[in-house]
Parts: sequence; C-alpha cells; structure tokens
Amino acid sequence: MTATAENNSFQATGIPDMPGGVLGGGDRPPAVRMYEMLYSSLVSQLLVAVADIGLADELTAGRRPVRELAAATGAHPGALYRVMRALASTGVFAEVEPEVFEHTPLSRTLCSDEQGSMRDVARYVGLPARQQAFANVSHSLRTGEPAFDHVHGKSWWEYFGEHRELATLFNRAMGTMSRRINSEVLEHYDFGGVRHLVDVGGGQGHLVSLIAQRYPDLTAVVYDLPRVVPEAREVIQGAGLEDRVRCEGGDFLERVPGGGDLYVVSWTLHDWDDADAERMLANIGRAMEPGGTLLVIDEVPPSNNSPHFGKFEDIVMLTLLRGHIRTEDELVPLFRRAGLRISEIRSTPSPTSVIVAHHM
Repeated sequence: MTATAENNSFQATGIPDMPGGVLGGGDRPPAVRMYEMLYSSLVSQLLVAVADIGLADELTAGRRPVRELAAATGAHPGALYRVMRALASTGVFAEVEPEVFEHTPLSRTLCSDEQGSMRDVARYVGLPARQQAFANVSHSLRTGEPAFDHVHGKSWWEYFGEHRELATLFNRAMGTMSRRINSEVLEHYDFGGVRHLVDVGGGQGHLVSLIAQRYPDLTAVVYDLPRVVPEAREVIQGAGLEDRVRCEGGDFLERVPGGGDLYVVSWTLHDWDDADAERMLANIGRAMEPGGTLLVIDEVPPSNNSPHFGKFEDIVMLTLLRGHIRTEDELVPLFRRAGLRISEIRSTPSPTSVIVAHHM
C-alpha cells in the first residue's frame, strides 16, 4: 500500500508570513507567535467580508484607488483601506501606490468569474450559522458532540434542509472545491476502460462532468439527495452530457444504484461517523459489480506531527457534523468491516488522496 504523503502542507515563498506563522517565520519568540495565532482568525473574517461585497470583481480591469472601490462596493473608504492594507500584508491584494490597489494571484481567486473562484467558498465559510458554531467549539471539546447541534437545536443537515438558499450556497461552494480537487484527481487515476460510473453523494455533478467530458465512452449516474438532483441536472445539461449521465435521488445510507463497475465517493466519507460510513461503504460493496472498483477521494493525514490541512478539516467535522478525517490506520479496518479492501492510497498535489478499494 502506498504510504500517505507527509508533504501536503501549504508552504509559500516570497509572500509575507500569515498571522500565526502558519507559512513559516518561526524565528519569532513563542509568545509573539502565540499572540499572532490568537489573532489569525481575523484573516478569514476579512476575506469573508471582501467576498461578500464583491471587492475582487471591481479590480478585474486593473489597479484602482480605494475611494473608487469603496463607491463601487458600498464600503466606507477609510475602513476599506485598512482592510485592504491588512490583507495585502498576507499577499491578498497589493498596494502599488498610496491607497491604490491591484490584484495578486491570491486575490484573483475571489473574483466571481475566475476559473477556480473561491468566492462562494469564502461566503460559505462566513455563514452566520456556521460561525456561531465555531464560536462555541468549546462545547465540542468538552462533550465530543457537534457545537452546531448545541447552538441551533438541530443537525447541520436538518438546518440546511430548512434553509434552501443556504443549502444552495453550500452546494455551490462544494462544487467549487470539487472542480478544484477533482481536476487533480483526474491526473492521478486513469478512467479508461470504465463502462459505468456511479458517483455516490455526487452533489451538483461536477466530478462526473469532468470525467465524462474526458472519457466519451463512459456512462454515469450522479446519486444524491432528491433536493440536490435539480442542481445536478442543470450542471449535466449545461455540459451537454444528458445523453450519457443520469441524475438520481436517494439516500446512500439506505441504498446505492447498482450496475456500476466504478463507484466514486468524493469528499463525503469524512462527513459521517464510523457506523454510517461503514453503512455507506457496505451499500456500495453490495451494489458494485464483481471485480468493480471503489475510489474514495478524501484527506488522509499522516499520523505524526507533520502539518496537513486534513487535521484542521477534522475540527470542522468535530464542530459541525459527527464525522472525522481518518488516517490510513483508521481507514483500513473501516473498509474491512464493510467487506472492502484498500489496495492503494495515492497522494495528489492537493490535500486529498485517492483511496482505491475492491471487494474482499
């Protein structure tokens, strides 16, 4: 079995250190670094704020004075300058003349029309219901239970079922991450020879669209909750793939469509606790044709102290849901209990890995 990569930390070169020293700069005294780390959440809050007002879109034509940007976005000029100055110190925007800013590669990711735009992700991270849960993460620390349930009196999924506009934003944000992550996965797995693919928990269908466009002989099913199906159909139709890709609604904890020689679970397994994750995997195993393959795309952090984004994504799971990010040592017995055998774990340049499994 391929060992999980230990080098998926994000290192930057030539960019000033982020608050908290997460990109380097370990030469400062521990107390100073701790002080910075305690304030590091301000970076996220500011990114959410500028994403909300569409600031990055106003710089697509080139550098502009703060006063023009403030007028275009409805911001206070003095406050906007202070926010952009702070973000520029992290490599997001650049002050090229006094109170005149232009884009950097990082700030361009917040443009609405940029390929790989992260604007919806930023707006999702800033959802008040989500932030309220993280403000109460101490509840999760004390009890091991989701702070979201404690704050809102219902689960994450129940809340989104009642707030469709937030669910749509969540799905768009996950679609953005899916396109970014899965485009790299395509470079690390050959789908040639696959006849029928089933994407379990396929969301809006972005992964299937990418695969089907590259492999024209393949047919596929995007399988997710019924409320997600209309959004998936829109994506599939927009890609001109409705003759080869079908969207089906259902609950993968109850059943999974049969007939696939390849099943894919992308960025979903970590949402569920061991009992439900085992149940989903077992349903896939029962539906999968003999000799079929299961690909699980997920973070697989190392067990040692090496930095890995998955270790912080695991705190998101602790706070919002009941799942967790699993190491290789945790994944192997989970798959075995579901009647599946992990044959390989392939690292990618992103924090995610491709877990390849078959019937026992």
